Amino acid sequence: MCYGGVDTAKYQKVTSQELFDRMDRREDLILVDVREDGEVRTGKIPGAKHIPLRELPMRLSELDPNREIVFVCAGGNRSKKACQYVADQGFDAVWNLEGGMKKWIGPVE
Repeated sequence: MCYGGVDTAKYQKVTSQELFDRMDRREDLILVDVREDGEVRTGKIPGAKHIPLRELPMRLSELDPNREIVFVCAGGNRSKKACQYVADQGFDAVWNLEGGMKKWIGPVE
């Protein structure tokens, strides 16, 4: 799954602080970490589902298109690709965590 250019009009961006606040309010979000296994072993956002980017097309059925989905990676580039892909599949409420885990201010598990 490779996109040359990413159409940011198909998804929204969320900052670390905004996501932290939304999680604190217990908003109904699906968090998906698209990093590789070794990266996730260093810690992920609590409750995030781990689906490596390369597996996303085969595991798309695990996501609910009627809920808001926030994609996370290390720095924000792979999660942009994930956002683009799921938006192209008809998902409407798709978010990218700006700066990825490098900018995450909350706890990790």
